[in-house]
Amino acid sequence: MGRKRKGRAISGWLVVDKPAGATSTAVVGKVRWAFQAQKAGHAGTLDPAATGVLAIALGEATKTVPYITDALKCYRFMVRLGQATTTDDAEGTVIAESAARPTDAEINAALGAFRGEIEQVPPQFSAVKVEGERAYDIARAGEEMELAARPLWVESLELIARPDPDHVELEMVCGKGGYVRSVARDLGAALGCHGHVAWLRRTWSGPFDAADGLSLAEIEALAQDPALDAYLLPIEAGLADLPELPATAEGAARLRNGNPGMVLASSVEYGDAAWASYEGRAVAVGRYKAGELHPSRVFVQE
Repeated sequence: MGRKRKGRAISGWLVVDKPAGATSTAVVGKVRWAFQAQKAGHAGTLDPAATGVLAIALGEATKTVPYITDALKCYRFMVRLGQATTTDDAEGTVIAESAARPTDAEINAALGAFRGEIEQVPPQFSAVKVEGERAYDIARAGEEMELAARPLWVESLELIARPDPDHVELEMVCGKGGYVRSVARDLGAALGCHGHVAWLRRTWSGPFDAADGLSLAEIEALAQDPALDAYLLPIEAGLADLPELPATAEGAARLRNGNPGMVLASSVEYGDAAWASYEGRAVAVGRYKAGELHPSRVFVQE
């Protein structure tokens, strides 16, 4: 018999507006403590210096984390032109400088190369694994490494403001695995002036918006208070970007046991990802095949 988990068997999503200076792991720990939850995880790491949406999943909602991780995300960020740093952000040491300053027209022209399907090399200070070690641990030891380029889908990348010649504010909507610091670095290189991220904020992630997020101070003030539960979104919030398929009573029973179950007809194509509901609650998520949902994850909801 497995060891029983300590804490509350509570499930749902909490949107946190992460402050600068806190790691994503530390925020997860704070939320888990505040709810006294048995299990918690997050959907998409934010660098410690970054702010904005950090979606925290509790209990059964952790089964929907991949669908938020894979969803589009929106970032607002300021690029400091004229300087390259070791970390590609303001936390690092300046390693190169340039007096060149591109015009707005030149910046807009350069942004086109960063839209659509692009290849991106992660920053030296990143969580990418190199022969079993994190890149940032190798970089902190003073070693440089060759990191392989990775594909990234950039839905949009726009110039928002130019407060002064040294700074440009951008907004990017992208898919999974994007490094905003790499965009700032590579844009600076393309413009011939160097660049790094001065500040970064994730404004939304999939269905979750920073405007709806709680601050850490608010979470701490309500910690272990039943009033905090009111801010918890249902498991279904993590499935908002997938089609919902109502299940029959018999289908729901089969799905709960991990078997394919009958769902009502819809416009979903064969093999598409979808989730089944019964009486308004998520039962399972999986692939739709010929009138049935074939589950990959089943939800235990009281």
